[in-house]
Amino acid sequence: MSARSGAPGHVASNTLLLRRQLAELTKHPLEGFSAGLVDDNNLYEWEVMIIGPPDTIYEGGFFKARLSFPEDFPLNPPKMKFITPMWHPNIYPDGVVCISILHPPGEDQYGYEESGERWLPVHTVESILLSVISLLSSDKPNLDSPANVDAAKEVRTDFEGYKKKVRRLVRRSAEEGWD
Repeated sequence: MSARSGAPGHVASNTLLLRRQLAELTKHPLEGFSAGLVDDNNLYEWEVMIIGPPDTIYEGGFFKARLSFPEDFPLNPPKMKFITPMWHPNIYPDGVVCISILHPPGEDQYGYEESGERWLPVHTVESILLSVISLLSSDKPNLDSPANVDAAKEVRTDFEGYKKKVRRLVRRSAEEGWD
């Protein structure tokens, strides 16, 4: 497995933690997503497939994403980026996911989040993915601090148009999921 620079004990402990979380998700998969390594020699890059939650506008979709873990994981959060095109106020146009638990620990300089909502070392890959599924499951996305301003504007001004655009992306993701 890929070792990164830094304190040898820390690298060993965080790769052990990542290996343990991957083994747990493989042994006891949860409904709604699957996860694995992009490259078997690198525990810091994971590929994730999220299945669109039932009874939502994302139902039927297959959304591929990457989780990139920092060298100091679990002290700092991974980055999550959708590879599949997404249209959501809390997902940047380039696919980067913007949810509280993926924000670095500490106080929010803009005052939108309390420190307890942000990353804590007790979070796991499972808790991250469940948070993303929850994000996709909400009837109306959170528009307080949008990552995708255009998607947020469309939610506010033309919600039916927003849902139509999402459903189009869902259909495309389902077709590509079978390629």
